[in-house]
Order: sequence, then C-alpha cells, then structure tokens
Amino acid sequence: MKKKLFAVVMVLIMMLSLVACGPKDSEMIELNIGYMPNYGSLWSVTTAIEKGYFEEAGIKVTLWEFADGPTIINAMESGKIDIGYIGHGAHKLCIQGKAKIFALSHISNGDALIGGPNVKTLQDLKGKTVGYTAGTSSEDILKNALAKAGLTMNDITAMEMGAENLTTAMLSGSLDACACWSPNSLKILDEMKGATKLADNLTFSDTSISLASWIVLDKYAGENADTLLTFTKALYKAMDYAADGNYNEVAQYVANQTKTDVDSVYEQRGDADWLTGKEVAAGAADGTIEAYYLTQQENFLKSGAVTEKVPVKNYVMFDNMINAGK
Repeated sequence: MKKKLFAVVMVLIMMLSLVACGPKDSEMIELNIGYMPNYGSLWSVTTAIEKGYFEEAGIKVTLWEFADGPTIINAMESGKIDIGYIGHGAHKLCIQGKAKIFALSHISNGDALIGGPNVKTLQDLKGKTVGYTAGTSSEDILKNALAKAGLTMNDITAMEMGAENLTTAMLSGSLDACACWSPNSLKILDEMKGATKLADNLTFSDTSISLASWIVLDKYAGENADTLLTFTKALYKAMDYAADGNYNEVAQYVANQTKTDVDSVYEQRGDADWLTGKEVAAGAADGTIEAYYLTQQENFLKSGAVTEKVPVKNYVMFDNMINAGK
C-alpha cells in the first residue's frame, strides 16, 4: 500500500513539474499580427497556431483583420499591431522605408483583372469604368495590364475604392471591370455571368514577380531581433507542413479564422507557389530571394510606383531568413 501511495505521489510531482517547466502566459511573447482575410495571408500563421508551433516557441498570437497592406502598415505605425502580412503592392512602401521585410511568405498568383460582360479583352478597357484599390497589388496589375494593351490610366474611368467594396460594385454592375485579389476575384468569376479574367500575375511572369511578405517597422526590428527570429522559426515549421500537400487541413484553419465556407477557401490553394521554410532559408542564402525582390523593385521603378533605387538589403532582412533555417 505504501509503495502504491509513494508511486502516485511521485507521478503527481512529475506532472506538476512538467506544468511548472512549460511557458506560463506571463512568460509568453505576446504578438499582435495583422492579416487579410484570405488563404495567402493566413496559410502559414494559422497553421503555426493550430499545430502548436507558436506555443512551443513561447509565443502567444492575437490576429487582427485588415483590408489591405497599406492599412496594416498604418496599424503598425499607430502601435496596434507588431507584425503584419502584405501582398505585392504594399512592398513599394517597404522600398520607401516605411517597413522592413523579415520573411518571404510566397510567390503569388492571387491578383486578377476581371472584365464584365462587355469587356472581353484588354483593349476593351478603353473608355470603361474600372475599379481598383490604390497603393495595392490591385493598382499594380491594372497598370501592368493597361500597359500591355498600349493604354494608360487616362484611357479609362478609374474608380478608386476600398478593397472590401470592389466585389459588391462589380457584381452590382457599377463597374465594367475591376482589379482585385483572391478570394474576391474567385467570387466575381463564380457569380458574375459573362465575367472574364483578363490578366493575372502569371500574365507578366516573363518580366515581373508578385511577392507576399511578413513585415515590421524598422524600430521594432532593431529592438526585437530575437523575437522575430523565434517567430520566423515557428513560421517556417508551419510553411513546411502547409506546403506539403495539407491543403484541406489548412483551408479549414483559414475558414475558421475568416468565418467563411471551407470549400471557397480551398479553391484559393492555387493562388501561389507555396514555399517551404527550407526553401526560403536556402533562397536567402544563395541570392535567389534577393533577385526576386530586386526584380520587384525594378518593376516598381519602371511603372513609377517608386522613384529612387534602393539596395534591397536596406529593407529585406536576409540574415533573419537564413538564421531561422539553422
């Protein structure tokens, strides 16, 4: 009897010891993360949450939803969030010194220029009313498509509006065409009779590249290098898992966060080349990723979106990407 009692006590002591050794809430690194409600923004971060990679690293994450990248950067500047996700268009703000990129997320094909029933070709855009969101990848794909057709913004009636309003305006018939990103593009193509995809990121793959990245303010990067490295290591684990064909599972994670239908989220799995953490670390080490960001900047310079060439290393934290893979 005494032996049994002693064994029970020892088991209880061991259990208490394990609990005591685990990270307590007060010891956790608390991070506020800005995201957009789509698969591309959430594929890795929700996986890191659900698979416990952040918790294992001692990180407690709170997610905050925003409509676009520039708004996320504004939220970082106001102190509401610590880390943010941006699509292609907002990278011009990083080049201009507004934020630093500490991890590449993926190579995107989630942007699209869509024509309504009366717009079947890029040339048909002339004289038409076209909706877009300024300062984002929406504006970039619109300008690239117009240039391909030998047109400019002066050849259309350009209607600037928030990303959340583009879908409604297009489906209501208020716009002849619109430039947007997934899942809005998928919704329009699915629900609008006679809608045509006029262009996507791959349309310009011979001369441009569309990137999605994780960013912080320069001040935060300087003061929290260890935190960013820890976050990136956990994110890499999630990317390795999510990019390994686990699309159904990840779509469920994203759908739970966005409170949308899992089937519509699953359709977004084709929106990008989903990189693993191992690929990002290796690409940062061998110069591949620097070449990606350089190509992106060169295209911004050609379009006039940025006016001054800046060394890529000034705004992309390659050392963090490399070290996170060690």
